[in-house]
Amino acid sequence: MNGWLVVAAVNGFLAVLAGAFGAHSMAGKVEPQLMGVFSTAALYHMFHALGIGIAALSMRGRAAKIAAALFLFGIVLFCGSLYLLVFTGVRELGIITPFGGVGFLAGWAMLAYAGWKRA
Repeated sequence: MNGWLVVAAVNGFLAVLAGAFGAHSMAGKVEPQLMGVFSTAALYHMFHALGIGIAALSMRGRAAKIAAALFLFGIVLFCGSLYLLVFTGVRELGIITPFGGVGFLAGWAMLAYAGWKRA
């Protein structure tokens, strides 16, 4: 079993679910600015679910595993904080978001390193 591929698939599923929920259940119930925040979270969630999948399919070393973990870390902090901000209205949660963004950046850098190392 490729555990990281399962994590990628589950996160892809959740990203589609979040996008559909936002488009169909939240429209008109949340102010437009917060809908934009929610859309950004769902979009980044999907991109990084795919990033985990790429890392999972290229796993031949520690660097790809670290990349997948960093993407998951980013999803939890970046997307999670934005989802929570929209649902709770607690704007202070936004202080967590950049840490998730750094996780995303580090994940892509680590995936590039994994590819470079593998070549």
